[in-house]
Amino acid sequence: MTRRGDSHRVMRWLWTSRRPDARLARLALLPASGLWRGVMGARRLAYRSGWLTVRDLPLPSVAVGNLTVGGSGKTPIAIWIARYYVSRGLVPGVLLRGYGGDETLVHQHAVPRAVVVADPDRLAGAERALAHGAQVLVLDDAFQRLDVRRDLNIVVMSAETTRAVRWSLPAGPWREGWDALDRADAIIVTRKRATPEAALALADELRSRIRGPVAIAYLGLHALEGLVSGTRAPAAGLAGRRVVAASGIADPDAFVAQVKATGAAVQVATWKDHHDYRDEDVAWLAHAARRADHVVITEKDAVKLRDRWPHAVPEPLVAVLDLQWEEGGDRIAAALDAVVVPVERL
Repeated sequence: MTRRGDSHRVMRWLWTSRRPDARLARLALLPASGLWRGVMGARRLAYRSGWLTVRDLPLPSVAVGNLTVGGSGKTPIAIWIARYYVSRGLVPGVLLRGYGGDETLVHQHAVPRAVVVADPDRLAGAERALAHGAQVLVLDDAFQRLDVRRDLNIVVMSAETTRAVRWSLPAGPWREGWDALDRADAIIVTRKRATPEAALALADELRSRIRGPVAIAYLGLHALEGLVSGTRAPAAGLAGRRVVAASGIADPDAFVAQVKATGAAVQVATWKDHHDYRDEDVAWLAHAARRADHVVITEKDAVKLRDRWPHAVPEPLVAVLDLQWEEGGDRIAAALDAVVVPVERL
């Protein structure tokens, strides 16, 4: 079994390598990075000065986003927030831009009681969520959305990004510089394969940037779920097994590292982020499932494969990430409570 197309490897080389060829490539992209930074700065100024309109949302709202492209864990954080509001007796409306379609299905599967709306126009999406009974809004991947006001802005920063250069796109992975943190009300540092020490060091560096809470969350692989059956099993059961780790996500390296940490013998198959699986891709995965002990996929990929998996082929196992607060989770919960008046459960 071979590794499929992996543009992520090129980006990882460009943004993290200290080799001379990577440094030269970044230098060649500096003019484009300067243009990107200038455009983003002009855009912020236009909204701050009132030249572009900022609209009000019809419900209390929480925005979750990041400063880098992909892989920070903002969708698992948004899911946790939506589940938190459900636990408080509220109906969350989850607003997405709708790109790729997979995030919509992930949210619907993860939080069945949420009203999930995919619409590039977040105000129009909010009105639809309100019409369907939503009581609070959770905006996924929305920190750069300056056209709508929200009550709480949460930035998610991955501890893994400490390995990357702090240059703007395309020379580096940064959508915005750290000066954009003046719009943040809270920061959540996530870690998948990074050490607790790396996460704590990043959190300590960020504390002086904002007045609100800075928390640390570990997104770990603790359980596996059958793609079709939904049967759960501990991830430790992969130890010593031959596993194909297959994914079409922004940060496949973290996923692969988590699967390897179970003690499995891992072969890797990757596609680009938001990959639209074709029939030949499903056939390739089915062949891999027959030859290996298990095929392990992400939740983001599972929603696109669940209804297409051949019945006669052993089902893949879906890696279920478990969010564990290592620091500051109670302060994030308090900030969420301050956005709305919780409904008391009967």
